[in-house]
Amino acid sequence: MKKRRVQSKIGRLLFHRMGIGGALIIAQIILYVMGLLVLRDSVIFDKVEWLFLALSVLAAMWIVGNKSNPGYKIGWLIIVLGLMPFGSLAYLLLGGNHLSAFNQRRLGVMERKIYKNLSGECGRSASLGELLGEDAGCMAHYLEQTTRCPVYGNTRTKYYPVGDVCYDDILDALRRAERYIFIEYFIIEEGKLWNSILEILAEKAGRGIEVRVIYDDIGSMATLPSDYPARLEKLGVHCRVFNRFVPVVSLRQNNRDHRKYMIVDGKTAFTGGINMADEYINVKRRFGHWKDAAIRLEGDAVWSMTVSFLAMWDFTHSEEEHFTPFRPAPARGGTVGYVQPYHDCPWDNEPVGQSVYLHLINRAKRYVYITTPYLVIDYSLTVALTNAAKAGVDVRIITPHIPDKKTVFELTRSHYEELLEAGVQIFEYEPGFIHAKNFVVDDRFATVGTVNLDYRSMFLHFENGVLLYETPSVADIRDDFLDTQTKSLMVTLEDCRSISMPHRTLRDLLRLFAPLL
Repeated sequence: MKKRRVQSKIGRLLFHRMGIGGALIIAQIILYVMGLLVLRDSVIFDKVEWLFLALSVLAAMWIVGNKSNPGYKIGWLIIVLGLMPFGSLAYLLLGGNHLSAFNQRRLGVMERKIYKNLSGECGRSASLGELLGEDAGCMAHYLEQTTRCPVYGNTRTKYYPVGDVCYDDILDALRRAERYIFIEYFIIEEGKLWNSILEILAEKAGRGIEVRVIYDDIGSMATLPSDYPARLEKLGVHCRVFNRFVPVVSLRQNNRDHRKYMIVDGKTAFTGGINMADEYINVKRRFGHWKDAAIRLEGDAVWSMTVSFLAMWDFTHSEEEHFTPFRPAPARGGTVGYVQPYHDCPWDNEPVGQSVYLHLINRAKRYVYITTPYLVIDYSLTVALTNAAKAGVDVRIITPHIPDKKTVFELTRSHYEELLEAGVQIFEYEPGFIHAKNFVVDDRFATVGTVNLDYRSMFLHFENGVLLYETPSVADIRDDFLDTQTKSLMVTLEDCRSISMPHRTLRDLLRLFAPLL
């Protein structure tokens, strides 16, 4: 019986588009290798070898001269120069982050729409600095200038320490929708969570309410059939897929839509680490208890997230649309603190997610508490964390004890020793996998969002988050961290130094290629 189940799973995988696409990519790689082997016996091999040698040198010069992260450059330089003369072929197919002329035009349109709809509201950072101090003003000013994301008052926030407690509030908000529902997620999977949401979406669409869904094709490849958009359209739910997977070895697959938005009428929005799949609400067990986080916004700041969604919606099909009809009336005042939703685009050479994290670390006076599923950090983040700890700031990080990706888990642990030596405290969440991407600083500032502490999130993916300035939710995020710490194992220097030499060498090798994983 067990053998039949295994055979059935293998069969489903082979005939699933994921299996077919993987087979086609493997076939292409084999063809490339065979082509190179055939060339070796050709009379023109010497000329081809010199051509690729020249391309490798040019690729190395391009890598050194471009504006990408230094760690990402080093990883690709090792491949290009280590596999000379044909390393350049790998970089041309898979490396870099450059855009086609078509995507450059689309990106320009996307940026203009965000600028048109949000830039008029920027400029509040100066008054925020007067109210909350220079640190708050500088962080807000950075996001206003680089992303055109304003800072808002008149916005209530509610923090959710696990996806389970967020579930009922999401359904309640959707049931209250009167004008539109916008949903954008990296992963959507049929199950209790998504099916209960989809039932409401179909009912609302049937009543004439505008319902739109965006999901990432790679993120949902294993969970949704290729014709899923058509199925949703039959229900009256408009659907678009970000960056359709094409089974061709190509760098265009590097960039994914990792954002999480659920927006109702421009008045209520949810975001955080939670995707639309049952493990995120612990209905399905995958890696022990799934510890995630989400935050709900109600009020003026939701407009910024709505503009971000609409810009991505138009980007996916190169459409022109006026955003003004979707704008809600201003919210009532009386809230405490300020909120600044932000988004990050991998094509503008501005690492917004990483910069927000660096701002928070560098401005911490008493403590910075971090939860992250992955700790694959570059030199700048390592220096920021170690310098903060050496300066007497209480720096604590919680990572998973049960990994979802073993290779990335080894990379995460490879960073422990250096951080611990500087005084950073590290804990692993013993009950399972922690997927929350939270920072909280000095009881004053916090961020909840989608940005992992790894190269893909910070440099290759579309991401989003919410920066909080002295809102009541900041204390909730702090308390959740401290509670989670009590359920976590403290990592010691002795733990790190007891690793065998072969294991340590493996981790060192993985760190060389960390930017590419």
